[in-house]
Amino acid sequence: MTRGEFAEGLAGHSVLVTGGTGSFGNAFVDIVLAKSSPRRLVVLSRDELKQSEMQARLSHPALRFFLGDVRDRDRLARAMYDVDVVIHAAALKQIPACEYNPFEAIQTNVIGAKNVIEAAIDAGVKRVVALSTDKAVNPVNLYGATKLCAEKLFVQANSYGVPRGTTFACVRYGNVIGSRGSVIPVFKAQRESGKVTVTDPKMTRFWITLDQGVALVLRALEVMRGGEIFVPKLPSTRILDLAEAVAPGCQADFVGVRPGEKLHEVLISEDEARQAVQLDSMYVIEPVQPRWAYKPWTEGHRLPSGYSYASDTNEHFLTPSEMRALIDG
Repeated sequence: MTRGEFAEGLAGHSVLVTGGTGSFGNAFVDIVLAKSSPRRLVVLSRDELKQSEMQARLSHPALRFFLGDVRDRDRLARAMYDVDVVIHAAALKQIPACEYNPFEAIQTNVIGAKNVIEAAIDAGVKRVVALSTDKAVNPVNLYGATKLCAEKLFVQANSYGVPRGTTFACVRYGNVIGSRGSVIPVFKAQRESGKVTVTDPKMTRFWITLDQGVALVLRALEVMRGGEIFVPKLPSTRILDLAEAVAPGCQADFVGVRPGEKLHEVLISEDEARQAVQLDSMYVIEPVQPRWAYKPWTEGHRLPSGYSYASDTNEHFLTPSEMRALIDG
């Protein structure tokens, strides 16, 4: 997937992105404005400073900034007036903060998802794509559990939305290079000392760039039928190779796996694989019990029995030099 590959499909449409001043939102807005001609592109977020900074960086007649929170159903209803497409990227995603403030995470990630769904249906939005994470698969922390709940909400929202002309789908991917909260800035800060803190030498992770994440969302918008979870084919990285890419030659100080953290991540569980098809650059997990007019995928091929898509058994691992090229690129 390349930068702007599917952005042209938004030409003439009114688009709203929740959490639009985050890492994904900034990349999404940049690509869509550069490669397409949306009628309106609405950025909804809570932080007036980030909106001000984004507005100073960008100048486009289609761009609108809306202060608001996905917890506020009335504000969402106002923001979605005359909107065709919604990208739901707003979330609380810092794992320790979610564990310490559990109901705050639920208010934003679960109740907020419900509010987005209901406001979109009431406003007559045509397509909604929600961002999810590998941590929603067999979750071991509250953040992952809230994103699993959100996935379930968005998939089943088609029962209510499809009869009214609104379809919903999700994209699910791994750690994002360049996003806030990544381990990469931590390693960059530590490399001056000659030591980096590594949880476990066996740890592996999926990685995706912001541009690839945007391209996946745009492709999902183009091909979605309602109720799918789209999963890209991604490379994995061993944590020690990542440390070598970011802080070459530094000593690794092993501190152990943190609470609520997995040794390896999973993008498709063995149970989900029974409902999935494999395409050229992604997998499509179909809804288990669609109670709406759903047309199953005949493209691609079904996954073999016992298949799961995990970061430690992935066929594609990045070398330190390949990872460094992605980080620097």
